[in-house]
Amino acid sequence: MANPKDPKYGKMTVSEAGKLGGQKGGEKVAQKYGHEFYEEIGRKGGETVSQKYGHEFYEEIGRMGGEKVARERGHEFYEEIGHKGGQRVRELIEEGKESEE
Repeated sequence: MANPKDPKYGKMTVSEAGKLGGQKGGEKVAQKYGHEFYEEIGRKGGETVSQKYGHEFYEEIGRMGGEKVARERGHEFYEEIGHKGGQRVRELIEEGKESEE
């Protein structure tokens, strides 16, 4: 048991304590229940939020996120991702033409 009179008492960070201990909680749960467990609780949580807040909630958070990206990354970011998307479409069209031949 920790001794409050020990000069090192309270000097360990949470990160350091985690490294000393066994598995972290999330890892242990993942091993016990598997990937499907997380899919199920995520689905249930999403349904609950959807029922509670409705379609408008998702519109609002999407709009807010888009505005933030626009402020932080600027016009050039959208030009860049548009160009990348266009290149990929061009590649897919070429692949489709080659497979028809």
